[in-house]
Amino acid sequence: MKSKKGSINSNTILLLITIGLFIVLYAGGCIAYGNKGFTHLQTFLNILITNAGLICVSCGLTLVMLTAGIDISVGALVAMDCMMLAVGMRSGIGAVPMILIVLAVGIGFGCLQGFLIGYLQIQPFIVSMAGMFFCRGMTAVISTEQVSITQDINKTFYDLANMKIIIPFGGYANKKGMIMQPYIRITVVIALIVLVLIFLMLRYTRFGRSLYAVGGNATSAAMMGLNVKAIKMKVHVLCSVLASIGGICYCLNTMAGSVSQALGLEMDAISSAVIGGTLLTGGVGNVFGTFFGVLINGTISSIVKTNGKLASSWPNILTAILLFVFIVIQSIFAAVRKRGK
Repeated sequence: MKSKKGSINSNTILLLITIGLFIVLYAGGCIAYGNKGFTHLQTFLNILITNAGLICVSCGLTLVMLTAGIDISVGALVAMDCMMLAVGMRSGIGAVPMILIVLAVGIGFGCLQGFLIGYLQIQPFIVSMAGMFFCRGMTAVISTEQVSITQDINKTFYDLANMKIIIPFGGYANKKGMIMQPYIRITVVIALIVLVLIFLMLRYTRFGRSLYAVGGNATSAAMMGLNVKAIKMKVHVLCSVLASIGGICYCLNTMAGSVSQALGLEMDAISSAVIGGTLLTGGVGNVFGTFFGVLINGTISSIVKTNGKLASSWPNILTAILLFVFIVIQSIFAAVRKRGK
């Protein structure tokens, strides 16, 4: 009981640190670049729009990491999903059938990886690395050229991507005196729905609680009667499905498929989860923390772009520093928990 209480406290403290860091970073951006429009609501909404796909993918990575696993294939799966959508719709297949095909591929891909990891007990890193190479290779097999999705190719998908959901507050006047009303895209709605559903699953369902149990101690979880192998398989299936949903959002933002698409996205997702308070050793984490981890990375990129004079490599450098700091903090919490036991 003492261990469980310590885990909850660790989770809360890490989440508060992440939220506090985001507030400090965003407030700093508003102070430094308020004259460049950083204080406008649309600036924050643009961070959500740009990172909608990453939010979905990061939620999936959080679930896997809660079980002390990892999945580095998600970025390549997103690239393959985008290419499938672009080439499929260019070939005359409708938007809805292609979206269903992409989700079905995600389920199948997750089942294969989950079986190898859960039931054959192969290291998650090795399995997902093979999955990464496979998806990158298949993306090139589908097409080696960049395929754009225009209005002529598929009007439904094009209209969906360009649809604006107007926010009834936070408007501002631009330099020409026109009132600019803030908006979000459909991808943000999808990402937020995914976030809430995964949060509710982790908090209120038996499967969600079992992920923490497996990540905390797989042997103890098995002794409690949990089917650890099945749980690991299911979480990898869910991770791949969320990656495919993220791939659909990613494609709605980019409106193209490319071999070089989503490079490093898996690392962005992992760093967002770690900065959000998910322990690499499993058992502790929260998708809302991951959400703020994504916002922190997005805010750093937004500040660099708004500055206009900093090199594009600075977001990676700052994210690496934050990742290092949070890993150190996690190590301290892990040592405290171990001593408490």
